[in-house]
Amino acid sequence: MSNRTVKPRWSKSSSSLLYTPAQVQSLTPVRDVIENRAARQPDLRDVFLCHAWGDRKEAAKELYDLLEAADVKVWFSEKDLSLGVPMMRAIDKGLANSRIGLVLVTPAMLERLPKESVADKELSTLLAGNQLIPIIHNTSYEALRDVSPMLASRSGLDTNEDSMKIVAEKIAELVKI
Repeated sequence: MSNRTVKPRWSKSSSSLLYTPAQVQSLTPVRDVIENRAARQPDLRDVFLCHAWGDRKEAAKELYDLLEAADVKVWFSEKDLSLGVPMMRAIDKGLANSRIGLVLVTPAMLERLPKESVADKELSTLLAGNQLIPIIHNTSYEALRDVSPMLASRSGLDTNEDSMKIVAEKIAELVKI
């Protein structure tokens, strides 16, 4: 990790968050999508949180709670999938009604990706544009590259570099319009 830090254009002067040049480079196209979608569709949720089923009560819930505490509007299956509603249709609507997607890349996600799970379908949709931020947690980009070179080609945020709280704060700052 580079010791250099910078402030991106979306960061308010009062913000204490600092980013690596690589983070700014990877997040800037996502910010452009956020700004464009917010102008066209102001009522969208900020983010769609894609995660492995096994992470829903721990890492994904932690990230969701941190984002919600930072006033980020999150589509999260544990809160937004109602009983009796077809799951794929609910996910499709969640994707359509969110500005960007976050994918929480954990060992559980790495295990699920080769099996063409629901998360795989969500990722295919999000990979189609600059709408996806991978968040690496308890694994590495190298491990992700072995499973999904396309997803690994998108740099994002890593809890080995920043705490989950700082990652959530960076996402909150990124999506605020």
